[in-house]
Amino acid sequence: MRSQTMIAVKDVAASRAFYESALGLVSGHGGDEYDQLYSGDELVLQLHDLKPDMNHGPLLGPGEKAGAGVLLWFMTDDFDQVISRLKALNVRFIKPPFENPYARHMEVWFFDPDGYRVVVSAPSAHGSKAPQPVKNP
Repeated sequence: MRSQTMIAVKDVAASRAFYESALGLVSGHGGDEYDQLYSGDELVLQLHDLKPDMNHGPLLGPGEKAGAGVLLWFMTDDFDQVISRLKALNVRFIKPPFENPYARHMEVWFFDPDGYRVVVSAPSAHGSKAPQPVKNP
């Protein structure tokens, strides 16, 4: 299973430009209503405008705050490069780069243009092996 997170944004082109500049993601779809952003061959984020379409109603209702209670969390092997990009964009950090002693990795927290809370982390010193399923006797 893979996550294919989609967020509702005010301006797809502006959000696409932000994520391309900040995280080095690449558009795989294009468009003003919807886009898919990739890291290499992996789809990591979908952007959708606020309007309903033939598949669904509005993705963000009137008065709803974008991303309430949700963190968009990305892990990168190029943490220092991402920090340089964020500084060049004058992104205001919620939490500047720090080492998370529990996860044993570096991370940074900030808001995107629509108010979504974004976290970028480096790989953990714990490793990235997925837990193995428990086998029934």
